[in-house]
Amino acid sequence: MAKAYPKEFRDDVVAVARKGRGQSAQIARDFGISEGTLSNWLKRADIEDGNRPG
Repeated sequence: MAKAYPKEFRDDVVAVARKGRGQSAQIARDFGISEGTLSNWLKRADIEDGNRPG
């Protein structure tokens, strides 16, 4: 079962990734998550923000 992260944590990681402060792989390592998790969070955030159909 996947580890649950608080919404605030996910939002912070997505904000850092969207600001382009480095490569996705490095951002994921810095926050202790996988690249796949970061990718999923970014996709979900785009859907929630209305930037991508969901």
